Amino acid sequence: MKLPPTETTTLDGIPVTTPARTWFDLAQLISVDALVAAGDHVVNRNHRIFAEKREALASVEELSQMLTTHLRSRGVRTAREALPLVRVGCDSASETMLRLALVRAGLPEPVLGWVITDEAGGHVVWPDLAYPSYKVAIQYDGVHHFERGRQELDIARNEATVRAGWTQVIITARFMDAFGSAAAVVKVRDALMRNGWDGRSDG
Repeated sequence: MKLPPTETTTLDGIPVTTPARTWFDLAQLISVDALVAAGDHVVNRNHRIFAEKREALASVEELSQMLTTHLRSRGVRTAREALPLVRVGCDSASETMLRLALVRAGLPEPVLGWVITDEAGGHVVWPDLAYPSYKVAIQYDGVHHFERGRQELDIARNEATVRAGWTQVIITARFMDAFGSAAAVVKVRDALMRNGWDGRSDG
């Protein structure tokens, strides 16, 4: 394999492919949805005031450039299908899979990176996925949310969401393992329709 200098970098002094090139190479090995999750991770950045800052490893434009540069490479079809689904703002592969399930079920695409604020404009809650037009907040709680210290923080988060006038839908890892994404879609759809959604995917 010949790699142009623009597609290589160093990590702790070791030559490696750039994040964008690594993402493109994964297209030969994994499914479209898994590649979307990998892309979400690569482009994700986090500037929340109450969390550790994170810069993107690569931009969506850099991922797109891989497709332009390697038109005849293996995996390009998978990458071409995955790229339009990549979004900035997903913090985990599980959140990506939930987002894809919601959209494919005909629900509006949720907003990533939305901040619920109080009357003074202060940051209150940062939902994993949000429908601001209907004030529906979705939290995906992975297994670490079952730890005692984390549960106390989540209770405060949940109470703050309700005080702000939002409906919160909590999807846990255990729920997804037991019932699957279709059941999660039902929970979110019910919340949206209670809050005024008319059932059209465009929201």
